[in-house]
Amino acid sequence: MAYLNNLLAAGEQPIRREHQHWFVLAADARYAILAWIASILLYIVSGSLPEGIRAAVGWVIVVLVVGGLLYFGWQVLRWTNEEFIVTSRRVLQSEGVINKRVVDSSLEKINDAVLTQSIFGRIFGFGDLDILTASESGISRLRMLRQPDDFKRAMLDAKHDLELELSGARPLPSPALRAAAPTPTAPPAASAAPPSAAPAPGSSMSADDVTRTLANLADLRDRGAISADDYEAKKAELLRRL
Repeated sequence: MAYLNNLLAAGEQPIRREHQHWFVLAADARYAILAWIASILLYIVSGSLPEGIRAAVGWVIVVLVVGGLLYFGWQVLRWTNEEFIVTSRRVLQSEGVINKRVVDSSLEKINDAVLTQSIFGRIFGFGDLDILTASESGISRLRMLRQPDDFKRAMLDAKHDLELELSGARPLPSPALRAAAPTPTAPPAASAAPPSAAPAPGSSMSADDVTRTLANLADLRDRGAISADDYEAKKAELLRRL
């Protein structure tokens, strides 16, 4: 995991890690298995051998068992260190115990992925995943991959998310609640024209005009718009115009 963290760029996150199926380990460790089988057969037949030959056969059995264990342990290390990783930017294949080799393909260059599973692979959960990219270099085939359908799905989902990020697309925010339309209000009624004051000096007025003007002036006085002295002065002036 520490080695993988050194390979990641800033902001890059691992999404899925997978190994090859353990059948690959069994196939690579076939010589260790054959050595153990041979050691078992030699042990069985050694009982009928002369004493001197039996001791030599015993040493052969020890060499086969120890050598098989060492070879099997090395194959386990190789199998463990061969990983296929999907990150938020690319797909990586890392292999090697002492000398490391890492091959990667950018998600944006992946055109398609072809999954091949035999009936045997569907039963035991492995398959071959061919990655089709726009470049000649990069990962092309993931052989006998465990859970290849889940790995392919994770890779395509990561590619889709990266394309959205590069294009600047984001989920559209939900529309804001529509504000309630303001209730139309009737235009403010024109304020009642203040009662007309007394006509300009010198103009003659009828009795009805004087009565109406006095009533308006009285209303202004009652509302505090004019003082009582102003009312009396206007009243005297209007009476003189009759």
